[in-house]
Amino acid sequence: MSFWDRLFGGRSDHAQDRQRLDYLNEALVLERQGDYDAAVTSYRLALREHPDDLKVLQNLAIALSKIGRVEEAIRAYRKALEIDPTLSGAHYGLAFLLIKRGDGTFAVKHLRAFLAHAPSGPDAERWVGHAQATLDQLLATDSGASSPPSAGT
Repeated sequence: MSFWDRLFGGRSDHAQDRQRLDYLNEALVLERQGDYDAAVTSYRLALREHPDDLKVLQNLAIALSKIGRVEEAIRAYRKALEIDPTLSGAHYGLAFLLIKRGDGTFAVKHLRAFLAHAPSGPDAERWVGHAQATLDQLLATDSGASSPPSAGT
């Protein structure tokens, strides 16, 4: 599944129906094949049935990011955070999209939120370190107004 288990295995309603799972699985397969536009379509179809599904929202944001649709990805992460403000994966992904957009001030807020609810485990160390280093760089610059030399995502 990768990208750190799709940003920490975003939570999903346990009463998932088969159709949503079909669209979700289809989207994941399409992403593995490199067809991100088609994957976005499948994620959107999955969201029709379950518009508040955090796993689908995060996966949608990741796919949108990969095809350069940054503003749409930001909206997907923000919707996920409206549902669960502690969703660390969404804070992480959103922070780096905001940096890419040149909005370091709000990226700082999301990096701090990620670090406050950072996942643990062997894989987490890399991502937590990256977030902390980026936060330190942002804070060292003009009040977080500029992006660091290497945002990483």
